Amino acid sequence: MESTTTERITLTRELVIDASPETVWGFLTDPEKIARWKGTAATFDPTPHGRHRTEVLPSHTAVGEVLEIDPPRRLVLSWGWENGSWEVPAGATTIEYELVPEGSGTRLKFTHRDLPSKESAESHGIGWDHYHERLAVAATGGDPGPDPWLTERMK
Repeated sequence: MESTTTERITLTRELVIDASPETVWGFLTDPEKIARWKGTAATFDPTPHGRHRTEVLPSHTAVGEVLEIDPPRRLVLSWGWENGSWEVPAGATTIEYELVPEGSGTRLKFTHRDLPSKESAESHGIGWDHYHERLAVAATGGDPGPDPWLTERMK
């Protein structure tokens, strides 16, 4: 879903993952686990104003800082692309994860705020859908395998 406010677009997604909030939390904050579902390398300082950096694909590195952290319930990060690629420079947008227990699993509520254009929102929406599917597999103990987007770029 997308909504527009003052020329900025907000993207929202929800999915249920068959893993506890504590388990899902680890896949959002542990660099080794982040790299299993989203990227090739990651750093994450889980403190207020700590920095995060994820090389999602070669030449597509997401960076920002921790704005809010409330384990294992809520994580808010500034988000953008290193070197200002993709219309979204570092720190220009905000992503928020809210983890809500649901039965034996977790409802992940995801929001990406302040996207600059409809095209940017569509592109990021495709990316988040792709990577959240991989997160769901990894958090339930599965192996999401090599990222097909990475192998496509290496050809």
